[in-house]
Amino acid sequence: MYSYEDIMSYIQEENVKFIRLAFCDIFGQQKNVAIMPDELERAFKYGISFDASAIRGFGSEVRSDMFLHPDPSTLMALPWRSINGSVVRMFCDICHPDGKPLETDSRYILKKAVGYALDRGLKFCFGSKFEFYLFETDERGEPTDIPFDKAGYLDIAPGDKGENVRREICITLSEMGIQPESSHHEEGPGQNEIDFRYSDAISAADNAVTFKAVVRTIAKANGLYANFDPKPIKGKSGNAMHINISIDGDESEKKIYSFMAGVMEHIKEITAFLNPTETSYQRFGEMRAPKYITWSPENRSQLIRIPAAQGEHTRIELRSPDPGTNPYLAYALLIYAGMDGIERGLEPDEPVNMNLYTAPSEVTRELRTLPLSFKEASEIMKGSQWVRKLLPEAYVRMYG
Repeated sequence: MYSYEDIMSYIQEENVKFIRLAFCDIFGQQKNVAIMPDELERAFKYGISFDASAIRGFGSEVRSDMFLHPDPSTLMALPWRSINGSVVRMFCDICHPDGKPLETDSRYILKKAVGYALDRGLKFCFGSKFEFYLFETDERGEPTDIPFDKAGYLDIAPGDKGENVRREICITLSEMGIQPESSHHEEGPGQNEIDFRYSDAISAADNAVTFKAVVRTIAKANGLYANFDPKPIKGKSGNAMHINISIDGDESEKKIYSFMAGVMEHIKEITAFLNPTETSYQRFGEMRAPKYITWSPENRSQLIRIPAAQGEHTRIELRSPDPGTNPYLAYALLIYAGMDGIERGLEPDEPVNMNLYTAPSEVTRELRTLPLSFKEASEIMKGSQWVRKLLPEAYVRMYG
């Protein structure tokens, strides 16, 4: 943990001219307030005020003043620079004037979920795989519907035109202290994937938000548009955000199955948050995206697969979420769902060891399905007392 003195020394030594105080609205859209170094002491002591009534889900005009309190552990230098100095970023806690945390701050919601698990002796690690499309832009820099290339899965240059862009993204992330594990061309034309090394839940969510900003910035610098929409091109692969989860600690392999059972128990209730747009549901059931609430070792046609063991921990991969999800909210809800499975000693159903994209109807008709529209997902979420116990009413209302 950096102290205030550490931060100030860094600011002076690195000629930092701007500090971005970052946070997200309830949909995971990143916002920030930029301050100069002379304001940093005030930020740490009192916070920096902003009008919360202008941020979705944060409050009304009656109680609109909120304060950003920078988290020094998230200090990160941004590779892009101001005219004559460096730029750094810190994520912030959001508080009322009396110092009470803002309940609708999704980062705070994730902190509470992490604390709930830690109080019961459990720590969860998350690592995500992001897919996105690169599209050409027109002479004004506006996005077109023309994919950057026509390459396919794991193709290489010259067919894969995104190779250098992915390399630049990965190098930039590495310079920022975020470690990608791998990158490659995906199935769709102009589609790419970058995978992350696992980390604690809060760092993983911070990194997920940072990742999307970096991808969009570098794509634009290369005259391209980065598209994270769940289904940018009809009939082609959709963009997923696969979430890998492992448990740190003793008996992790045994508990991960109860965790998985808890996720499957609650998945329909939280799908509106994991897949928050109507186009999210155009992915389900085609191009290796799941439709049924099933699991299997290694099988990629399932909602959850257990990848071949790598290292000391068994992990699960949840394949339904897409990049539109708010990662703080997604990770929090998955922790609570998994914890419910562990605390109740739930066991998953038998694995479905077949390709569900080609399975006969007499098999699939017996399986539970994910919600097949945002309206259906929203109605299930609004009717869930379990969700309502976990989240402020603003989330139920604004995702409803």
